[in-house]
Amino acid sequence: MPNTNNSMQTSVNDFIEKYNLQSDIQTRYIDLMSELGEFGKEILISTKYGKKELEVNEQMADEIGDCLFSMLALCYEMGVDSREVLAGALRKYEGRFLCKGDLGSGEGL
Repeated sequence: MPNTNNSMQTSVNDFIEKYNLQSDIQTRYIDLMSELGEFGKEILISTKYGKKELEVNEQMADEIGDCLFSMLALCYEMGVDSREVLAGALRKYEGRFLCKGDLGSGEGL
């Protein structure tokens, strides 16, 4: 379990421990992908499969919450401090933006 002062991470860690919801990393990853799929489905529904403008709604916000929980639960299982890895990602993206003017890695182009 990551040792962190991040209140969101701590809330998820405490919830997992309170309800004994520990899992393996692979299952947490698959759960995260499933939650992202559910979020994507809400986008498709909202846009009537691309036939109208996206309208953000409460169900989408709920799905984002599920995605966030799943990501933080994955951090819990991996012993990763979510605040530290986010800070590292932001540094990486800032460097890319300053060097190239965009955030893409440029790989596979």
